[in-house]
Amino acid sequence: MSAQHSVFNKPYRAFLFDMDGTVLNSIAAAERIWTTWALRHGVDVESFLPTIHGVRAIDTVNRQALPGVDAEAEAAWITQAEIDDVEGIVEVASAADFLATLPTSQWAIVTSAPRALALRRMAAAGIPEPAVMVTAEDVSAGKPDPAGYRLAARRLGVEVADCLIFEDAAVGILAAEAAGADLVIITSTHEHPLETPHATMVSYDFVAVQVDPDGQIRLLAS
Repeated sequence: MSAQHSVFNKPYRAFLFDMDGTVLNSIAAAERIWTTWALRHGVDVESFLPTIHGVRAIDTVNRQALPGVDAEAEAAWITQAEIDDVEGIVEVASAADFLATLPTSQWAIVTSAPRALALRRMAAAGIPEPAVMVTAEDVSAGKPDPAGYRLAARRLGVEVADCLIFEDAAVGILAAEAAGADLVIITSTHEHPLETPHATMVSYDFVAVQVDPDGQIRLLAS
C-alpha cells in the first residue's frame, strides 16, 4: 500500500511509458511471429517465449547464440513480420484517453521496438503518437539498460528522477529502477502477475491526471 501511495498524488515533471504491455497489448501478435522464428531455428518455444517481452529483437536473437546466424538479418525479418501482422492488437483499457489528457510536452514512449513497428502498433491500437518517442534505433543498449529512459527525459528537458515510469515487463522494470525513477506497473497484459514492490494498476480506467499551477503533473486515483 505504501508503494501505491508513493506515486499517486505526487508531483512529476513527466510520465514515461513503455509501449507493449503498458499502453497497448501486442502479446498475441508478437508470440505468433516469435513462435515461427523459434521453430525455424530449433529453439524450444515454451521456455523461449517468456523471454521476448520488452527486449529489442536483435538482443533476443543474440542471446540465443545460434551458430551461423546473422542477428541483424533475423531481427529485420522479425520486425517486418510484426509490422505485417497487427491482428488482435488493442489498447490497454482507457490508455488512449488517458494519454490525451497529458500535456504534450510532458510524456514520452520508450520502447524496445523499432520506430516503424512502434508506429504501426500504436496506430492499430489507436494510441496517439507522442512528441518524444525513443525506439530501438535510438540506443546502443536496450532494456534492462536505462539509456532509453534517460534519453527520453533529456529530450523532454527534465531529469529522469523527476519522472514517473509506466512499465509491465521485467527488463523494463530493471531499466526504470536503474534510471532512478519512480515506477508503476501495468498488470493486465500478462497471465502471471509480476511480484513487485512497486505500485500497480490494472488499466487506466480508474486514474486521472492533475496539472499543478507550476506545471508539474500528478497521477490521481479516480
